[in-house]
Amino acid sequence: MSIRRPPTERQRRLGAELRKMRERVCLSLAEAAALHRTDKTTISNTESGRFGVSADGVRVWAGNYSCSDHEYVDALAEMAKERRAASRNWWDEYRDVLAATALDLAEMEYCAVGLRGVQITHMPGMLQAEDYTRAVFQEAVPSLAPTDLDRKIDFRMKRRGVLELSQPPEYIFLVHEAALRMRFGPNAVIKAQLGYLLEQSERENVSIHVVPFAAGSYPSSGSSSTLYVQGPVPQLDTVQIDVPTGSTFLHSETRLVNYRTVVERMQLLALGPRSSRDFVRSVMRQL
Repeated sequence: MSIRRPPTERQRRLGAELRKMRERVCLSLAEAAALHRTDKTTISNTESGRFGVSADGVRVWAGNYSCSDHEYVDALAEMAKERRAASRNWWDEYRDVLAATALDLAEMEYCAVGLRGVQITHMPGMLQAEDYTRAVFQEAVPSLAPTDLDRKIDFRMKRRGVLELSQPPEYIFLVHEAALRMRFGPNAVIKAQLGYLLEQSERENVSIHVVPFAAGSYPSSGSSSTLYVQGPVPQLDTVQIDVPTGSTFLHSETRLVNYRTVVERMQLLALGPRSSRDFVRSVMRQL
């Protein structure tokens, strides 16, 4: 096993799932170490994501923990293979210049089976036109230096590439009317952004649903941005929420259930894809 510093969010998640397996069968670190014929330090470092683990190692540990969920174990084994692959991912070029949570989000989007996003105050990141993104980032406090601003914009534009994968997952974006009407930039920028939103809504794998003001109150109204990332099995789903310092990733069972409910209830309040496109066009006409 090799040391990897610092671990990515997905590496930490793999370790956390191995820890959950151990705790479900009520084994201490010492007992697990005896089962795996290793030491407590290796177990602890693997569970924290600091040490890597092979796909075969995942299967051995799962067998020792009597985990019979084969789809779950297979998914974890695939996660274990990711950092052993020789190819370099596009976000790696930003590793020394952007926050680690930004890179973790890009990796999570790339590996997702499906994405369901809720946006209240601005357009979903993957559906932003460049001028609109610039206007959003120009509101940052403290202000971004020109080089940092350009770098963040470039990174966000590259994140849109997941929409064009050869086998892209399904993306469902729930966009509140407030996000459509917020003025990031002059009218020309807003019109171009709404046009870009309509253009992207025509993709077979993209579904945009507008939540109008008329729908009234909505669940979890204190959060302006939520991304529900679907993994290969429900146990590996993740919730990403925006915070002032970047992103927070949540994956406890209770959190997943709660946020899954939030997204499902929001979708019930939203217009269908065709009505949503008509709604966006009506907002454009008012500009």
